[in-house]
Amino acid sequence: MAEASTELDIEHPDALLAYLRAAGQIGPAETPTIRNLAGGVSNRTVLVERASGEGWVLKQALAKLRVKVDWFSDPARIHREAAGLRWLEKLAPPGTITPLVFEDHTHHLLAMQAVPMPHDNLKTLLLAGAPPRATLLDYAGQFGRLLGVVHRTARERQSEVEPVFTDRGFFESLRVEPYYEYTAAQVAAESPEGAAFLRGLVAKTRARTLTLVHGDYSPKNVLVREGRLILLDHEVIHWGDPAFDVGFALTHLLSKARHLVPRRADMGDAARAFWGAYREALGPAPWAGDIKAMAVMHTLGCLLARVAGRSPLEYLDEPARASQRTAVLALMTSPHGPPASVERLIALFPEQQ
Repeated sequence: MAEASTELDIEHPDALLAYLRAAGQIGPAETPTIRNLAGGVSNRTVLVERASGEGWVLKQALAKLRVKVDWFSDPARIHREAAGLRWLEKLAPPGTITPLVFEDHTHHLLAMQAVPMPHDNLKTLLLAGAPPRATLLDYAGQFGRLLGVVHRTARERQSEVEPVFTDRGFFESLRVEPYYEYTAAQVAAESPEGAAFLRGLVAKTRARTLTLVHGDYSPKNVLVREGRLILLDHEVIHWGDPAFDVGFALTHLLSKARHLVPRRADMGDAARAFWGAYREALGPAPWAGDIKAMAVMHTLGCLLARVAGRSPLEYLDEPARASQRTAVLALMTSPHGPPASVERLIALFPEQQ
């Protein structure tokens, strides 16, 4: 595993300022405002605001992630994110990706343009019980369309895009092992059938190489500015199974539908709006139909992983996690089989006991 350089920790403002000057990224007498940003478990993240009004977000990958259990990943993954920024700006709808400013292979960091204020984090809005229903459905539709456009346009440019993102090592260390394999081990004694479901899902996922997969498609990685969504955090991007992105996104919408009881119906409708907009943006390509069944499996897998894996949803308390765990295992191991469609899963999960 590559080690991030010990010579620079960007969360120390004096060290970062000296680095930026020495690297020629800012003038020798320039003193920007530097502020550490909270919330990331896998990176140091810092906002640099220059006197010119230009803002950068710097990210430096950590070798050991900031979670309770041991979780390691090569910090060279930051350069996968840089490649993601370059390509997503070509593939995604205009204005939805923050442009890359510079990349440093020695210190495993990158800088991207900061999203101007004012803006809101989509996850924060949802957990606060906002926005109003009509706006919520609009955002959910944008969330689905953005993903569908990326999956479709990447597939259309497969000969260019796939060779850049063939390596799936970061997806294995940051998603397959902590979400599916670790979770399977955690539930094996309680539900051998649930563990087998997850292990089967891993095998199917590894065999599927259809298009570009973001790998971290979550409301926490979306900013809302002037009613438009902007996507962040691309370090798990790879060429693989697009249904993983669908399941990962639906997991957040459905977990919040279960958690936010007064807005349960609205959040369920947001999940439907996401799925409908995604399918419309994906279009009628023959391979698109293959996503439907796998999307159900990945949604169930991620719903369980976010309460029994290495990275549990922080807004759920222990009784809520136990309740979601029981509900997902019941749907996974039903005598009639898992829900037959995404629509059916959306209808069942929020009320599942």
